[in-house]
Amino acid sequence: MRGDDLHQSGMFSYLSPEERVPENHPLRVVRTMTDAILKQLSSRFEKMYSAIGRPSIAPEKLLRALLLQVFYTIRSERLLMEQLNYNLLFRWFVGLNMDEEVWVPTVFSKNRDRLLDADIASIFFTKVLEQASALELVSDEHFTVDGTLLEAWASLKSFKKVDIAGEQTPPDDPGNPTVDFHGEKRSNKTHSSTTDPDALLARKGAGKEAKMSYAGHVLMENRNGLVMQATVTQANGTAERDAALTMAEQISGEGRVTLGADKNYDTADFVQELRAMEVTPHVSQNNKNRRSAIDGRTTRHPGYAVSQKKRKRVEEIFGWMKTVGGMRKLHHRGLKLVEWMFILTTAAYNLIRIRNLAGAVR
Repeated sequence: MRGDDLHQSGMFSYLSPEERVPENHPLRVVRTMTDAILKQLSSRFEKMYSAIGRPSIAPEKLLRALLLQVFYTIRSERLLMEQLNYNLLFRWFVGLNMDEEVWVPTVFSKNRDRLLDADIASIFFTKVLEQASALELVSDEHFTVDGTLLEAWASLKSFKKVDIAGEQTPPDDPGNPTVDFHGEKRSNKTHSSTTDPDALLARKGAGKEAKMSYAGHVLMENRNGLVMQATVTQANGTAERDAALTMAEQISGEGRVTLGADKNYDTADFVQELRAMEVTPHVSQNNKNRRSAIDGRTTRHPGYAVSQKKRKRVEEIFGWMKTVGGMRKLHHRGLKLVEWMFILTTAAYNLIRIRNLAGAVR
């Protein structure tokens, strides 16, 4: 017998979001790991807020919501709140009951500085790595480093000469002014973005268009492809090698370790610096236009070929961060805030990776 198409709403609901989420849902493992980390950070959260006044939104819920934004490629906090309003899975992960009201999007703006000053993203990232270490999923001998360009939230129209920025005539359209820079020589030495001064003009390679960008860098361990370190710098010509040396100094492996990289890192200064740190440079040889900085004494070992194979996995990290994590086109301005979001996104990547690896181990 055909049922009636009735649209009568029930007055009461006796099911919680916990009962609605399947037991085998992938986010359950991530939620368990996240809750364990946030519990360890409780004392730090306590120091971030005043002991008097009206209670604010719990920072634990804010961080869970930001992780959801990364996991599900939600491009803005406003859309995140829209999803949180009717998505039972999101309510369960954040920790909201069915009848609790969602927050206004400005909650993130008001609390972002507090989370930024306390460097919560870096601490959260470190705690995620501790969980991976406890499961014996990380290597302390073989690593890979690489960098990528992150398109800044600033257009080329905002890239103006520093000395005459205040002398320009009023624009014909304040919202979208006409800018004719054809034939004008523009460089980071003479120009700066009025929208995001920390962003620099950069391009991926010869023949590619230049865009306002930052440079994102990661250090990956080769065993399971987990991110061990992450940072963001200005996109200048030596940003990749400078960041790589900084991250290499913090490698805590016992004895000599290896560091794989692409041809951009094959320079005499970079290789010499690594050897001084007792790090074996497994960089790809650049024999196209000049002599490589490494020779057969390094390339003859079987480990070099393994490093060259493993180092390509770092592109999977950047691919996930840009296509899923929302790092292809940044939604924040300023080097410090961009780096904060970049580190949180790498922590989210590690959580997903640990979940998959832990399932394989079991």
